[in-house]
Amino acid sequence: MRADAAQPTTDALGLLRAAVQTELDADANDHSRWRYRDDQQDLGTVSIVVQTDAGAVKRLISRGGQPLSPADARAEDARIERFIHDPSRLVKQRKDGEQDDKSARELLTMLPDAFTWSVESENAAAVKLHFEPRPDFRPPNLQAKVLSAMNGVVVIDRAQHRIETISGRLTQDVVFGFGFLGRLRAGGTFRVERRELAPGLWQITETHVHIDGRALLFKSIGEQQDEIQSEYSPVPHGTTLEEAARMSRP
Repeated sequence: MRADAAQPTTDALGLLRAAVQTELDADANDHSRWRYRDDQQDLGTVSIVVQTDAGAVKRLISRGGQPLSPADARAEDARIERFIHDPSRLVKQRKDGEQDDKSARELLTMLPDAFTWSVESENAAAVKLHFEPRPDFRPPNLQAKVLSAMNGVVVIDRAQHRIETISGRLTQDVVFGFGFLGRLRAGGTFRVERRELAPGLWQITETHVHIDGRALLFKSIGEQQDEIQSEYSPVPHGTTLEEAARMSRP
């Protein structure tokens, strides 16, 4: 059943707010750990990632469609061995992860206020919401400035109020520092897909980002990313980094 395009924005906003709160609550209570295949198609690399309470081990297993040579595989063994016994690298990984989680929560919380929302379509399983930039929204940081210049869709699982898909397109150039610090070009896109791996446990399975821009000193500030995460399997709590290193072998 397709929703009437004139359906009140407040209905869509209520659905969105419920989904955001569900995601925030789920994130606070999700202590699951996973082993999965990470295919970074933009780089031509495939890795195996094993998460533990102490950190995550990521092992490169192929490059350019070919398995690592025996010499490269030995070098990867040595790199992982150094990593799991280097407290400073583990602390950095943890802090980087915490910062990423914080940024994701902030952007998620911002969604209801940064856009106007309408129901684009719906069926028994899911609702597709359309969003447009809200002219009076004042983004609090650079990340928010980029996101708030997009329009796109969010697909919400009706039964669990979980976000399945979020995708957007830059509707205009995003300028930093009056253009002196950088500019992202209109037309850039992103899409993130999420799926339920176990009852109540959702993870990102696809990330696609194609945003172009230039920054101070002509360094790129855009993103070109096509990443597929698959073959998820649960990792028992209490798994050590040494065990994770062994589990990461293909």
